[in-house]
Amino acid sequence: MNTAELLVRCLENEGVKYVFGLPGEENLHVLEAIAHSSIQFITTRHEQGAAFMADVYGRLTGKAGVCLSTLGPGATNLMTGVADANLDGAPLVAITGQVGTDRMHKESHQYLDLVAMFAPVTKWNAQIVRPSIAPEVVRKAFKISQTEKPGAVHIDVPENIAAMPVTGEPLNKGDVEKTFASFRSIEQAAQLISQSKNPLILVGNGAIRANASQAVTEFATKMNIPVANTFMGKGVIPYTHPLALWAVGLQLRDYINCGFDNTDLVIAIGYDLIEYSPKRWNPDSKIQIVHISTSHAEIDSNYLPLVEVVGDISDSLDEILQRADRTGKPDPYALELRDDIRADYEKYANDTGFPIKPQKLIYDLRQVMQSEDIVICDVGAHKMWMARHYHCERPNTCLISNGFAAMGIAIPGAIAAKLVAPEKQVVAVTGDGGFMMNCQELETALRVGTNFVTIIFNDGGYGLIEWKQENQMGRSAFVKFGNPDFVKFAESMGLKGYRVESTADFIPILKTALAQNVPAVIDCPVDYRENLRFTQKAGELSCAI
Repeated sequence: MNTAELLVRCLENEGVKYVFGLPGEENLHVLEAIAHSSIQFITTRHEQGAAFMADVYGRLTGKAGVCLSTLGPGATNLMTGVADANLDGAPLVAITGQVGTDRMHKESHQYLDLVAMFAPVTKWNAQIVRPSIAPEVVRKAFKISQTEKPGAVHIDVPENIAAMPVTGEPLNKGDVEKTFASFRSIEQAAQLISQSKNPLILVGNGAIRANASQAVTEFATKMNIPVANTFMGKGVIPYTHPLALWAVGLQLRDYINCGFDNTDLVIAIGYDLIEYSPKRWNPDSKIQIVHISTSHAEIDSNYLPLVEVVGDISDSLDEILQRADRTGKPDPYALELRDDIRADYEKYANDTGFPIKPQKLIYDLRQVMQSEDIVICDVGAHKMWMARHYHCERPNTCLISNGFAAMGIAIPGAIAAKLVAPEKQVVAVTGDGGFMMNCQELETALRVGTNFVTIIFNDGGYGLIEWKQENQMGRSAFVKFGNPDFVKFAESMGLKGYRVESTADFIPILKTALAQNVPAVIDCPVDYRENLRFTQKAGELSCAI
């Protein structure tokens, strides 16, 4: 047995089902070992796509997704997806091939110090410098990657080390015990919540990672406290719940900001500062905060909790619930605020304007998708509208990257989502800019049999940047481009392609596309004049009831 074979046996021991990546000279021994294992290797068309697939796999399952590249340019191509996983809190293990240790001391073809390069975008990384340490490196990598807060790790494998003979076995994983919050912090939190007149819950992705959706919903219901979720916290509480105030996270003022203006206590549950800067909702640092999470709060001058309840989130909420007294104290302000938010959402239900308004497009998408189906949202102007208008009944049914916020994630992410949940309908929502960054992975989707629908919000430019330019500079520049015929593009790859030519077309086309036995692409012209209209409306928003 060589080191590469032992490495792959260790991956099997960790429960790895898929490795996403590209073959290369310096990872030949690892690839050969995978070929003789139970692991399925998904050959991608670009290393960035491989990393995004591992990223979304990790976010959906809580188990580290694994991506593999060769050295040099293959490794540098991985970095965007690795950084995305690390900032979004998704467990990921990146494995790179490397030159032999006999030529690392000198200038050498395609050699880069990958351990140094990946250090800023990972929780931990290491090079396997001796065959015997492979089991320890792999076990440590997965443990660190999957431990709260999850993130990316990196293993560098020199080609000569991979080929060396070795004896050894994978290490036992062992059980990880839950940690529980101190009773003192629980008592303090319960007291603050009981004394608060208008508390507001802000829930983030950490609550999803902790499988705390049911506990959050029960806590909010019994305490009669309204709930706002971050972009990455969608579905923690069902959007149909009478206390759900939907998503917060836009850089512009929105209805939900009125809730923060009116509150005297924010109960932050599983909230990471990277999801939505506290400076946006607590600019004067005057709002009292209770922090409930599996990890301590990040230091921020606008986020200084009076108490930190650190431990298992579900247990913490249950213990606080037993001690706090707010029964029969609903906040009428929040109920009226919810009515305003819902009315703004519903008013686009019958809009017939074309090109389609993003609000209408997303409203219709929501009508077709079932509560358990999955949407992967790319980054761009459409992301702002998806965050605001695509509402979820369940966690992990609308995935938005809002830590690193990397364009090009939607199509690779949809492949991973379909591998994780083949029985569910999966839709990739992307702009024409993000689509062209990783559209080559549609061939991967076809080859591995992951049938999903890609919806392109087509405006012929980088719409989000144009929106920012118009707001800040009063004009736009360098944001327009041409596009291929997306229908012919899809058909040339053996996919189904559709073009929306009227607002009434969209729902029938989407239903047809979802029924296909191959991936499908829908080209949909979108009216992004709504961006500036929303900016104007946000500037005029009054929080008077």
